[in-house]
Amino acid sequence: MSDCIFCKIIAGEIPSEKVYEDEHVLAFLDIAPVNPGHTLVIPKTHSSDFLDTTESSLIVVVKVLPKIAKAIMWAVGADGFNIGVNNGAAAGQIVPHMHFHVIPRLSGDGYKSWGHRKYGEGEALKIAERIRTSVENSRTIN
Repeated sequence: MSDCIFCKIIAGEIPSEKVYEDEHVLAFLDIAPVNPGHTLVIPKTHSSDFLDTTESSLIVVVKVLPKIAKAIMWAVGADGFNIGVNNGAAAGQIVPHMHFHVIPRLSGDGYKSWGHRKYGEGEALKIAERIRTSVENSRTIN
């Protein structure tokens, strides 16, 4: 896609600090990291988000995530890491090209995970049933 910033990075039109590249996958440092070493891992084939990405593109990206995560942990001395995907603007996706975030974590770094809530009476059962029905009927989000 000609106006996609990540596609321009793949094409070499925009500079980036690449940390891994093969025929199908590119990984580079996030320009606004949560912690030093925060890396974006993307398929070279454009897709706008996780749900738009082909199974084959997801497989090649997921296969390299452990290698990249281990390398990041070693490079920055991290105690752990988060892997995440923001899908859609409501989830915080800024660039419309599917990407995984690998965020190195240090004990006491101050980065918080999302909050938690409790289900109301019978709410979990109703939602689980709707999800099971959707999976069984192969419904998609429109």
